[in-house]
Amino acid sequence: MSTMTISITNHPTFLLVASAFVALALAAAGCDDPAKGESKATTTEAVATSTNQSPIATTPTQAAATYAFDQAASKVSWVGSKVTGKHDGGFTTFKGTVDLPDGTTDRAKVDVEIDATSITCDTTKLTGHLKSPDFFDVEKHPKATFVSTSIAKGGEKGATHTVTGNLTIKGITKSVTFPATVVLAGDTANVDAEFAINRRDFSLNYAGMPNDLIRDEVVIKLTIRGKKSG
Repeated sequence: MSTMTISITNHPTFLLVASAFVALALAAAGCDDPAKGESKATTTEAVATSTNQSPIATTPTQAAATYAFDQAASKVSWVGSKVTGKHDGGFTTFKGTVDLPDGTTDRAKVDVEIDATSITCDTTKLTGHLKSPDFFDVEKHPKATFVSTSIAKGGEKGATHTVTGNLTIKGITKSVTFPATVVLAGDTANVDAEFAINRRDFSLNYAGMPNDLIRDEVVIKLTIRGKKSG
């Protein structure tokens, strides 16, 4: 009596399933989430800014100071990702100030304006798409802004401070809180921060199913170098 041997490894169904698992494994190997392990910014409704704060009496050792961003030495960048990989980008044009009304960070205020049309990415095609109505819609909303509402001492992961302020992107304003390290030294003020923020909070959505392949959290990296004005 003869026997017939069927090799399961050559069976069409097995090959199909195996190919699917290989594809998933390769995708998983190359799509680590850049936001994993990052500090997560807290986003809430915008906070009304007070215009009735009492003035602070300053002394020669606590003179008011304003530091203007040195754009050549500063950097505003981001990292976004999807299930198949990540993209690095940033904004090339921005300006801002760090105001210290009493010479310290206790009542400091940060004011930033970013030219949304200056957004860049590691691919030309994606740069153009990010400027479109699907994302930043820079024709209608050419500016993004941030105005701090409080800067408290101490922060997550060794940061020197916790910054809260109103962030406006695409015409949507939300209060965001994130850790930052602020260092004052002579005529310079350095601010460094790295945190993840949810793009959907600012309607940065690509309509349709492709949006589900884009991770919600985008890593923001701030390297701000300020020089004392005047």
